[in-house]
Amino acid sequence: MSHPEASHVRILIVEDEVKVARALKEGLQAEQYECALAHTGEEAFFLLNAEPFDLVLLDLMLPGRDGLEILSAMRRQGLDLPVLVLTARDTVEDRVRGLDSGADDYLTKPFAFPELVARLRALSRRGRSDQTLKLAAADLEMDVAARTARRDGADLDLTQREFALLEYLLRNQGRIVSREMLARDVWQETGRATPLDNVIDVHIARLRKKVDQGQGQKLIHTVRGVGFIIKTNTEAEA
Repeated sequence: MSHPEASHVRILIVEDEVKVARALKEGLQAEQYECALAHTGEEAFFLLNAEPFDLVLLDLMLPGRDGLEILSAMRRQGLDLPVLVLTARDTVEDRVRGLDSGADDYLTKPFAFPELVARLRALSRRGRSDQTLKLAAADLEMDVAARTARRDGADLDLTQREFALLEYLLRNQGRIVSREMLARDVWQETGRATPLDNVIDVHIARLRKKVDQGQGQKLIHTVRGVGFIIKTNTEAEA
């Protein structure tokens, strides 16, 4: 299922492995993103100066000038569009270097394609004035600005964490959200020695009770071994 937020978002994919680059391009085009490919840093620079882009998907391991050099040079030139870095290296030092060089987000290979898409959606929304403040699924309504949520016209008494969790699920409506994504984006904790899985499951259970208990249509679903999803009956049948 393509996502309306992807429409007219142009992504420059900088990846030297031809098969990987082609797979990324085809996958993202299927999600309604417009994509261009660059296989070297020099090619990326040429395209960035010649055409407008909304996002950059940047592999760090490039021939010649590596991704961090490209990223630093982009920022020095005043190119402030969001950059999602892809890397096979996953040490704290590498992440710090990437973020210090101007990366907006970091994804370690191998990764699940749905997570890549969710990260790109988050980056494309970041800093945009038109980010949706009213969210809905069936008879569930959320007003982000007013910090209120209602189901079938009745107010939901949500904690701050439950509200943030529900907002994240609604913004990714119809898509599976992994526990890793929730730990990073809702709890904003990725460096813990022990995973947050149990904590997340408890909060999901409490949220589901508040949102779905007594309702004919269940909206919050668990995808065993993968994560969670908000979907309506209509989406489930599609």
